[in-house]
Amino acid sequence: MARDSRPPGFDMTYKPTDSVAFGVPLREHLPSLLYLLVAVASTVTVAIAWTSHARGWLFRYVVEGDADRLVGSRWLVVFLLLGAVASLVRTRMRGVVVHAEGIEARDLWGASFPRVRKFAWAQIDRLVLDGERAVALDLWDGTRAFLPDVAERERLASALVTVARARAIPIAGLAPGDDA
Repeated sequence: MARDSRPPGFDMTYKPTDSVAFGVPLREHLPSLLYLLVAVASTVTVAIAWTSHARGWLFRYVVEGDADRLVGSRWLVVFLLLGAVASLVRTRMRGVVVHAEGIEARDLWGASFPRVRKFAWAQIDRLVLDGERAVALDLWDGTRAFLPDVAERERLASALVTVARARAIPIAGLAPGDDA
């Protein structure tokens, strides 16, 4: 029986040397940033109310009004700040990661459930670059997977085209740097 003389882990196919992450565009961050702005403004307002004069309308409405509320103003702003920070973190986790083993597409499924789809290079039959927006992968099982929209779409397309050409993966559409 013939033995393989190559060292363990030896692979002759091309693999990118480092991982490259591509985040979502700024317009995807705007709702989370607006939520954080409202949370910070609410926190400042409650802090001012708690330190203001006892005869002022803000003190009466916020501090004295807490006696009749189910959730006090201080706890409300804590919940708002935690929600805003969680929203920012969730938005930052979305995007596409290109690494040696393949591609990770990180997106939200449904209302807010995170979903990570991993595609090994061997699963990809064709790279599809559709106009100026969509980047898709035709997979070995006949399905098409669209990658999430990213801030640096041209850089993502260029990285994917480099790997696709080195691994002899067909490219459909206009690759970055090609003339029309």
